Amino acid sequence: MDCGVLRRRLALALALVTASGLLALLAPASAQAADASSCAGRKVRTLSFTTGSVQIYKRRGFVCAVTLAKNPGPKRHMMVSVQARGLRPVVDDGRYTRRAGPVTVHAGHRCVRVKGQVSGGSVATGWILC
Repeated sequence: MDCGVLRRRLALALALVTASGLLALLAPASAQAADASSCAGRKVRTLSFTTGSVQIYKRRGFVCAVTLAKNPGPKRHMMVSVQARGLRPVVDDGRYTRRAGPVTVHAGHRCVRVKGQVSGGSVATGWILC
């Protein structure tokens, strides 16, 4: 085999290994950032309470919410609920390590009520985003 061909193949292999290594380093940070909310749209409110917070997003008449634990760790009871006025609430209630939700409702121009809970702490709104 020609020395030039061998060098080109080695250079190509080295470039591929370097590129895959860089992608592996960058991927966890971007995946974590995307996983933080999992809601589309712009954040309109953050409701904080002792054991966590509820983040509320809005986009094209849809309202989405996710409850985040202040200190992620072992599984514990978490809940998030969004209810558009005149409709039934959409709820995610279970045992999670860091987040409950996302839950999304089509509110249109209606007000919504949002609730969130992590272990013993909780938050609930009246009718908001009217």
